[in-house]
Amino acid sequence: MLTAVEEHHADALGMSGLLVKSTLIMRENLELMNERGMSNLPVLLGGAALTRTYVERDLREVYEGRVFYGKDAFEGLRVLDRLGEIVKTGEDDPNFGRQISERKVHRRMPGTVNDAPGELQTRSPDVDQDNPIFAPPFFGSRVAKGMSIDEISDYLNLTALFRNQWGFRPENGEDDPAFKERVSATLREQLGIAKEEDLLVPQVVWGHYPVASVGNDLLIYRDDDRKGELTRFTFPRQRQAPFYCIADFFRSFDNPEHDYASFMLVTMGAKVSERCAQLFASDRYTDYLMLHGLGVEMAEALAEMWHKRIREELGFAEQDGPTLTGLFRQQYRGGRYSWGYPACPDLTDNAKVAALLDASRIGVSVSEGFQLHPEQTTDAIICHHPMAKYFVA
Repeated sequence: MLTAVEEHHADALGMSGLLVKSTLIMRENLELMNERGMSNLPVLLGGAALTRTYVERDLREVYEGRVFYGKDAFEGLRVLDRLGEIVKTGEDDPNFGRQISERKVHRRMPGTVNDAPGELQTRSPDVDQDNPIFAPPFFGSRVAKGMSIDEISDYLNLTALFRNQWGFRPENGEDDPAFKERVSATLREQLGIAKEEDLLVPQVVWGHYPVASVGNDLLIYRDDDRKGELTRFTFPRQRQAPFYCIADFFRSFDNPEHDYASFMLVTMGAKVSERCAQLFASDRYTDYLMLHGLGVEMAEALAEMWHKRIREELGFAEQDGPTLTGLFRQQYRGGRYSWGYPACPDLTDNAKVAALLDASRIGVSVSEGFQLHPEQTTDAIICHHPMAKYFVA
């Protein structure tokens, strides 16, 4: 980044952090800029891992120059506009970007039990351990390839695709069914192009494992004798009642009953990502938007479809709701949690899942930033406990 700053004579430097680890790297970067005498450069920081207090208090204490928190791109633009005015008019505000915030920083260390005032919780008292256990048909992982694109598309969340990814909106007073019927013509066209060019290559690796919980940790075992621990995941716990943590949805280590968790990792392959990059580089932004959105939602559709397959393997798919829309609203037994979401936000666990399932067999890797590649890829842990639904930790 600093090489690019010098090469392009940049007026400011922006960094975005997704992981907790990113905050530590940003601090190191600012210290390095001090050492290199580059603190004359204003720095804008943002991303999911950062808070305004951390930037405007902790990092301003580190950096000898101006450093700003950008809640979003628009705040970043306003900061740059103000910096431009200072350069143009010569009327500097010495506190701009340097004033230390007086707000306190509340740090939550990963891997520790989150405490509510006056008490520590190691398990939610609201989560029972008398739910039926469903023994899996095998231990370890398996690979599936060659699934039908048409079958996967049956699990598409059309609202997410049409509105969120593609940006379509109802016209001329359309109700939702009429809106979806109209835009479905575009979906059929895009699916036709993708199939003709063989851009979507669905693949899955999934598995079932014996598990046991210890506080916020979920221990994963090789087989049912519980003697060979493969890995473990540490999940955050709610700081207020009902104090949920994903680990609570499995039997405790000291429980005589053995419990099981399922994991899956699905991808639509590298071809769609490569084609999207080509379209973007060719300034074909509409075509890029359509294909990229389709690839993302098809990966989600494959995850929805394979989650149903896993429920069928475990023997409780008959508890599913009667409609596909109901599945999108978690009308089935248990829950599916993907890393990066509030109940399991630590993306470093993507590497653990990929190693546990040997994701290289379907061409999936994990980047230094713990992102799954190809882009149209997602993973999840699957809980059979009936109380395992979405929650924020």
